[in-house]
Amino acid sequence: MIPGDTTPTTRRRTLATFCALALGAGALSIPTPASASPSAGAPTGVLRAASAKAEVPCPKPDVKPPAGRPARPVPPADDPVLRAVGGDDLATDGLIVPQGAKQPPALTATSWLVADLDTGEVLGGCGPHVYGTPASVQKLLLAATVMDKLDPKKTITVTQEDLNIEPGSSAVGLLKGGKYTIATLWLGLLLNSGNEAANTLARLGGGADGVQGTVTAMNAEAKRLGAYQTHAVTPSGLDGPGQFTSAYDLALIARDCFATADFGRYALTKNTQIPAQKQLKKGGFQIQNENRLIFDYKGALGGKTGFTKLARHSYVGAAQRGGRRLVATLLGAENNPLRGYEQGEALLDWGFSLPKDASVGKLVTPDDTGTATGTATGESGAPASPDATRPAPAAARPADDNGFPLLAAAGVAIVLAATPLLLLLTQRRRRVRRRRSRTSGTSDPQAFY
Repeated sequence: MIPGDTTPTTRRRTLATFCALALGAGALSIPTPASASPSAGAPTGVLRAASAKAEVPCPKPDVKPPAGRPARPVPPADDPVLRAVGGDDLATDGLIVPQGAKQPPALTATSWLVADLDTGEVLGGCGPHVYGTPASVQKLLLAATVMDKLDPKKTITVTQEDLNIEPGSSAVGLLKGGKYTIATLWLGLLLNSGNEAANTLARLGGGADGVQGTVTAMNAEAKRLGAYQTHAVTPSGLDGPGQFTSAYDLALIARDCFATADFGRYALTKNTQIPAQKQLKKGGFQIQNENRLIFDYKGALGGKTGFTKLARHSYVGAAQRGGRRLVATLLGAENNPLRGYEQGEALLDWGFSLPKDASVGKLVTPDDTGTATGTATGESGAPASPDATRPAPAAARPADDNGFPLLAAAGVAIVLAATPLLLLLTQRRRRVRRRRSRTSGTSDPQAFY
């Protein structure tokens, strides 16, 4: 009982007064940064991002979605730490571009990002950390995981298991019992999005554990790169329950791929010959690269297309101009009025139009994530994985510029000023706040087209 306090109404008014004074004092005593832009590309506080200005809608063309489009899979619950990886300003479902930048193109993609492959600066994005279904751009994660483990000159034999893919999905035309070099498999994967090539490479890269061993390794590689929102279920990107990524994560994965000389050579190959299989009495044939960027765009470095009925169109494309190498990533796009690769081209044009020092965030590196001490589990919004405990990058842990978050300071002020009142209130009214949860899952797997 508080002396002099004889009625519930009086107690409530006294508590409100104390809390208001404490919050006001805390807010005035903790200075806020002059800018919400991240320092050196690293976030300095998730709380600041949460209280930032209202989201800016992403530019969209005035077109209707196609009839019969499947519902978007329910993603994992958002984790504020994961959404701020690379900088607080990236923690938005809307548009984030440098101050004074020209308007980016109007796209049907649900999320996108443009970044510098060399400096790691993020030039802009639309919902960069929004979960999306990857489709065939997931093959880039397969390449990042096992390309350096397999000898490109080695000849292997294709098995029936390798050919078990979704009916109607994209394939190179490999044959059971056919003998092909590893290099031919990579070309089939990146030029024709061959799902049987993905299965074969995953089987070979997984050792005794086969395809599943490689999928496990893909998730470990995503974690190493800092792509914490990425969870692979299939090596090819064919849809699977709980399979997600983000535009930001795709940029991290693409950056790793383009650092490999073999990948760069495969990605720029316009056509190649699939060798004849004399022992099977089958002739050879030619395949062409389905990524039109390398045919149409000045300075193109290559990339990867993707599509499933569930994921819609996804795309990763990179190009070099004026001493800069930029990458554009996008998810959930439609093919009208611009095709996936054309939306990538429009983003690259926009990125090259910006000054070289333009930035709204940073692509983290394995060195940044290697010192992580926090965790992000399935409960906190990270996709489920074989290793359910995911360390959050150290750069993304909440910390105010002065080492003391604003809300924490306000909380301490309240406790010091009104501890007796707070204790009384908690005794009379116990409340428990529960985090919002979402059920995750996807529709049945759909095939590539």
